[in-house]
Amino acid sequence: MDVNLNETNIILDGFVEVHRYRYLYFVIMFTVYIQILCFNSTIVLLIVFQRSLHEPMYIFIAALLLNNVMFSVVVYPKLLIDILSERQIISSSACFFQNVIVYSLAVSEFFLLTAMSYDRYVSICKPLHYATIMRKRTVIILLVLTWILPAFYLGVLIFSIIYFHSEMCNFTLRAIFCKSALNDLLCFHSPVLVIVTLISIIIVVILLVFLILFSYIRIIMIAYRSSKEFKRKAAQTCLPHLLVLFCFKCLVSFDLITVLLESKVSKTVNLIMTLQTIIYQPLFNPIIYGLKMKEIYKHLTRLLCRTKSK
Repeated sequence: MDVNLNETNIILDGFVEVHRYRYLYFVIMFTVYIQILCFNSTIVLLIVFQRSLHEPMYIFIAALLLNNVMFSVVVYPKLLIDILSERQIISSSACFFQNVIVYSLAVSEFFLLTAMSYDRYVSICKPLHYATIMRKRTVIILLVLTWILPAFYLGVLIFSIIYFHSEMCNFTLRAIFCKSALNDLLCFHSPVLVIVTLISIIIVVILLVFLILFSYIRIIMIAYRSSKEFKRKAAQTCLPHLLVLFCFKCLVSFDLITVLLESKVSKTVNLIMTLQTIIYQPLFNPIIYGLKMKEIYKHLTRLLCRTKSK
């Protein structure tokens, strides 16, 4: 029987003994969610209101942290509702929509990290041309492309899957939110569509990785031939970006491993790996930038001192 996607509910079967540990799950995830919102929003607002931080590097950091907030808002509220519900279900249309938003934001983060590496490359390797290259208009164009291109591409891809292959044969998703395994619910699997998708993603990933590696290798080469003070400043600005980039690569790897080995690993392992993808990056990005970026740390300490004095 043909199933209309708009009338279908999908069961989210990724939790482990949710009925037994319901309130423990809820307290932990709600605490993490509030921390993510507070930590990221604090630094974003700090960058917005501090004129001294109105530079491309800090604007990209604010965009990255705002990306974390949007990702968390898309995932956590539904997750918290599911934890307290007797049945963890979601409509298929809402599930596909969540899938598009989640992965477009993930790709946007990759684009932002690439833009940040380019910004550091221009700042350190071409300091005399920095103001000319990284103008306000350039930064705005990069930010707009960073959010629009991934959303448009993934939106068209998911829409084509739904429109041309709308029949569903499986209604149980082994996950706690709508992720890349969603394609397994459809009856029809087009090898051509899968191959085209993989090739396009690999090309984009290889291109972005090449740009990131080129930028940081050039920075290392310039720093190696420069004074100790220059090396210290280069390390001070690049280290947080490299830490965030490393964490992001690890989490992307976790997500791919989860998808590839989903049927071969236990539900507990699958849950742990999924939780890492939704907790680490949004929670630790603001901590890394707050502690490692000298100017942000300075303004944060001033803000905390004013709060305590009041």
